[in-house]
Amino acid sequence: MRWIVLACLLWGGLGSGKAWGAERAWALPALAEQAALRDATLAKRLTEILPGLMRREGVDLWLLAAREYNDDPVLKTFLPASWPTARRRTLLLIHDRGPERGLETLALARYGVGQFQAAWDPEAEPDQWRALAAKLAELDPRVIAVNRSETFALADGLTSTEYEQLVAALAPAQRARLQSAERLAVGWLETRLPEERARLEEAVALAHEILAEGLSAAVVMAGKTRTDELGWWFLEALRQRGLDSWFHPSVSVQRVEERTPEGEARSLYQTVIQPGDVVHVDFGLRYLGLHTDTQQMAYVLRRGETAPPSWLREAMAEGNRLQDLLTSAFRTGRTGNEILRAALAAAEAEGVRGAIYTHPLGLHGHAAGPTIGLWDQQGGVPGPGDYLLFPHTAYAIELYASYAPPTWGGLRLRIKLEEDAFFDGQAVTYLAGRQTAFHLIESP
Repeated sequence: MRWIVLACLLWGGLGSGKAWGAERAWALPALAEQAALRDATLAKRLTEILPGLMRREGVDLWLLAAREYNDDPVLKTFLPASWPTARRRTLLLIHDRGPERGLETLALARYGVGQFQAAWDPEAEPDQWRALAAKLAELDPRVIAVNRSETFALADGLTSTEYEQLVAALAPAQRARLQSAERLAVGWLETRLPEERARLEEAVALAHEILAEGLSAAVVMAGKTRTDELGWWFLEALRQRGLDSWFHPSVSVQRVEERTPEGEARSLYQTVIQPGDVVHVDFGLRYLGLHTDTQQMAYVLRRGETAPPSWLREAMAEGNRLQDLLTSAFRTGRTGNEILRAALAAAEAEGVRGAIYTHPLGLHGHAAGPTIGLWDQQGGVPGPGDYLLFPHTAYAIELYASYAPPTWGGLRLRIKLEEDAFFDGQAVTYLAGRQTAFHLIESP
């Protein structure tokens, strides 16, 4: 049975017999070109983004440390594209010498590290930590920021062992200058260059293209295709394009026959997709170092049905309205919790039911930045929800609206949407549009 499913995944729609792997105009650049593109982007980020962030946060020296295969997630974003991990122990120093002279980037490591100039001679000083202490004494920074954070996992990459050895190597006056690089690390991870925004637009457009194909009769045969098979199809569709996902795609259905004790349609997984089902997909891809995160919905036409139910348009409009209320609450300097409260208050005033659980997006899928609700924390999220909204940042606008189809006997349907968007400091723009109508899957 498994080889039959795999053959369907590779060579055609799941049960449809229609090939989907035909030649396409879209293609990734060659690997060498991808690496050159990512390295050039890093070089530009170091000159156009990082100096302003360091001065905003009052940091004149940022120290990053990691050992091979135990990478600090922030340090990893400074590595050359050809380096999958740090080598041996890698110590990176970013020293702000002021607006006139700019940043100095140094590597106290056995090897030079891309944009970071080698600054340790192991023959002259075999002890790497002692060499670091000497370099810090030479630079004499006011602040030595390191990646330790109780709030953001991505900004907490300095391991306990590395921290203990660092503290032991420093003079008392140097230890007194240690402080958390939390806000600097988050700022570095969340801020996008214009070309990164454009690249993210390409990635989201591709995600939409794949979702449209997967949520069609070219791939889904109602009454035969299982939700879990469709999830694997999305992974194969990425593999055929030389890409991969950062999480396993989630596919579920809601139907009038299945309800929760609270009177909502139950999300069903690992089940055969049937005529009349409302299908939901959660799907995210990696593209040239950036990540997408998209949820869209489809309706499976019943046999003999030539048009979808009229209420589908109103249901989607309810979800789109909740999106509008949320993005209208975005203001530079507001916290994630303040945005959440404003959006939920506006939704309550209009009688829109649902929940908001929006997150930053970029170098990671669930990225660093202000958390705007969690599905189980609609009163606010202490810590990540208290972080401020800054310009030039991207978000997965993730939420659901609760809608009661008139023909479902009071049963409420969740319109679960997630669309990737960019905040430029003034307004939120969807990176490649958003879903405003259900995909339709014809029944055989």
